[in-house]
Amino acid sequence: QVQLVESGGGLVQAGGSLRLSCAASGGIFSGYAMAWFRQAAGKERDVVAAIKWNGVDTYYADSVKGRFTISRDNPKKMVYLQMNSLKPEDTAVYYCAAGPKWPVRDVKDLNYWGQGTQVTVSS
Repeated sequence: QVQLVESGGGLVQAGGSLRLSCAASGGIFSGYAMAWFRQAAGKERDVVAAIKWNGVDTYYADSVKGRFTISRDNPKKMVYLQMNSLKPEDTAVYYCAAGPKWPVRDVKDLNYWGQGTQVTVSS
């Protein structure tokens, strides 16, 4: 079992930045792909970014390319999401997730989920 705990969400003005962190415990962290998903009110949970266990291969949703950066630190069992140039449409609950499958494109690709952290971007 892998336990995931997100932190770093909050309220920020449009154009601002936030850095989300996800701490993992249990399991073999370095063997899992990690991802960030988000779910806005009344919408489905969609992938934002994903990173393979090697820390090199990444995936970004078109809506965040060039603005968000995913990274991981395997020895520390941490994954991060640096979010720059935030827009009101980035407002959502952000979830950290882990799983053995790559590529990651859908909630079905992940086995473990954090509780989520709220990101609110004001205009």
